[in-house]
Amino acid sequence: MYKDKKHIPTTGNNIVVTGAAGFIGSCMVSYLNHKGFNNLILVDEFERLDKTNNLQGKKFLYKIERDLFFSWLKDNKPEIGFVFHLGARTDTTEFDYEVHERLNLEYSKDLWNVCIVGNIPMLYASSAATYGPGELGYKDDHNIVDRLQPLNPYGISKNEFDKWVLKQHSSPPFWAGLKFFNVYGPNEYHKGRMASVIFHSFNQIKNNGFVNLFKSHKAGYKDGQQLRDFVYVKDVVQVCYWLMENQPMSALYNLGTGKARSFYDLAASTFAGLDQQPDIRFIDMPADIREKYQYFTEADMTKLKSVGYNTAFYSLEEGVNDYVKNYLATGNYY
Repeated sequence: MYKDKKHIPTTGNNIVVTGAAGFIGSCMVSYLNHKGFNNLILVDEFERLDKTNNLQGKKFLYKIERDLFFSWLKDNKPEIGFVFHLGARTDTTEFDYEVHERLNLEYSKDLWNVCIVGNIPMLYASSAATYGPGELGYKDDHNIVDRLQPLNPYGISKNEFDKWVLKQHSSPPFWAGLKFFNVYGPNEYHKGRMASVIFHSFNQIKNNGFVNLFKSHKAGYKDGQQLRDFVYVKDVVQVCYWLMENQPMSALYNLGTGKARSFYDLAASTFAGLDQQPDIRFIDMPADIREKYQYFTEADMTKLKSVGYNTAFYSLEEGVNDYVKNYLATGNYY
């Protein structure tokens, strides 16, 4: 089931992390440092000052601006043992598809081709947004990818790359496209509106003493009972690292906990992390996202388990408690 490990990075082979100053990317850098990998090539838009602290204290070799990366590779020809492609335009409220097409689709194609030429294994971030309203379920089955109908340009761009990958006759020696579900955790201070509900709930509690959640605008769902698969970023980076180490079959893989939970539970867990009683109120959902909103997501995790990943995930309560107590309440970074 496992490929031989000749492609796995040693301390002599550099590891590329795109989106390295962002939320998941910076946590990936920290995890790699923890595992003894300091030979990292970080790629991002580093002029954004609100992301600077995400890399504070991290160890790496180079920081390369995203738009200069491919020319830098040609000029410097570094030895690369693995690519974590975690950079993307992730704003689901950005409706200009050309932005997503350039950053999420065309850039990813170029990086894929670099990995083919260099015989470099590659892991990239896809998204549960590719599943759209979920009428085809949430199974990471390659046979449904062409039929998925994402609800926003971000999801469309991610699905277009998945479709393109599955049609390629040439590929890196190993590749994995990870369909991230609702990831939360430290190092998302810079994300503004797109930060997790836990982040916003924490700040509402500190500022107002209560949390506002969206009302339901769909029959069959009570206010606050919209369901998502919330996965802690510490689990996400552990799975990414495991895939680099083991390189099982190349495929699209779901990455969630496999258990949908309500936004009400999420907010209540945030209060619990602060040792406070819940005070949860409901407001109308913004009109610009109302028709493009997923009311249920739940990762089918059968495939990842089938290739050997058997580490337990944080429960919602465990993950939120760790995030609130050890990061949000202290202002710490991972």
